Amino acid sequence: MDEPMIEHPGHTDEMPSPPADEMRGYVGRSLLSGQKALITGGDSGIGRAVAVAFAKEGADVAIAYLSEHDDAQHTVDLIEKEGRRAVSYAVDIADPQACRQLVADTASELGGLSILVNNVAYQMPVEEFEDISDEQWRHTFTVNIDSFFHITKASLQHLSRGSAIINTSSINGLRGNKQLIDYSATKGAVLALTYSLAQSLLDRGIRVNCVAPGPVWTPLIPATFPKEAVENFGEQAPYNRAAQPDEIAPSFVFFAANQFSSYYSGEVLAPIGGETLPG
Repeated sequence: MDEPMIEHPGHTDEMPSPPADEMRGYVGRSLLSGQKALITGGDSGIGRAVAVAFAKEGADVAIAYLSEHDDAQHTVDLIEKEGRRAVSYAVDIADPQACRQLVADTASELGGLSILVNNVAYQMPVEEFEDISDEQWRHTFTVNIDSFFHITKASLQHLSRGSAIINTSSINGLRGNKQLIDYSATKGAVLALTYSLAQSLLDRGIRVNCVAPGPVWTPLIPATFPKEAVENFGEQAPYNRAAQPDEIAPSFVFFAANQFSSYYSGEVLAPIGGETLPG
């Protein structure tokens, strides 16, 4: 497979066209007033849009990211523009202890934690299954599902009745992808984790739900796909285009706000551009 257009993990200003990820037309209704949220992968793309939407709804927000410092600072600026508290952490969440420290630092800095968004993800496409190295397989699982385990487990000492956990899966977790086999496997695991945690945490009054988008225009795309694939990205969807992060973030607001989703746990919202899935 040809080299990606830009270097992984990808930066917004290097994308061939800018994404809509600042929720500029979104008007909050104080749905999350007083809430404290942690969003992994919150520096750009879906994570940024969710962070800004939460801030517009009245939440203080912490974001975790790997090394995209400029993107993270811009997201912090957008949150603070809404008059909310913002903190950012450069964290390698492949490290379990770093995951636990992230949660501890967030709860300390924000004065608590009531919303957790496990959003971080890694992918690297291959032509054949045999092209997936042992190292790639382990890294994909470490980032895409192991971090969800470590961060969620650490968060439970801070989350109380009425809190919400929202996991990001993918259309690829629902139907697979021949070039993203390891990624798809982890996203399927995210779905199963969501269903199981929803049952496990029901008595504690903590809701656990999942958003499983179709193709979304984020820095991850040009950082992992070659130029020709990027140029046609999302055209396979019935909408004939990829989603913008701003179109996905309201699904996270829905699951975060008790006013909207107090009777929802163990559910999946799949904004996939008009595609319908049997069964």
